[in-house]
Amino acid sequence: MKIHLVKKRSVIEYINSNPNSEKPFKNWLRSLKEARWNKPSDILLTFRTADILVKGTNRVVFDLGGNNYRCICTYQFGEQFVHLFINWIGTHSEYDNICKANLQYKVLNY
Repeated sequence: MKIHLVKKRSVIEYINSNPNSEKPFKNWLRSLKEARWNKPSDILLTFRTADILVKGTNRVVFDLGGNNYRCICTYQFGEQFVHLFINWIGTHSEYDNICKANLQYKVLNY
């Protein structure tokens, strides 16, 4: 199924605030446009460095720009599209601080 990115504007605003992030995020957006997913593990076929978080959260963490940026998204598989909701965007170090403060971001291994 095609990917429907909800709140793409959040990515554009992040790029505008952090110009060094432009190339990795534009590459990510391009890959999303071309991606076709039918199950969560398909996300990892498109983005090998992504991490699917614990079952029940329907969340994925994308590692972007050579591990410099993170994007946490919630995914929802519908009948025609996979809806991908942006929850958070930031740097790797900002993500590490979130993980220290909130243990819900545990990785699910497929």
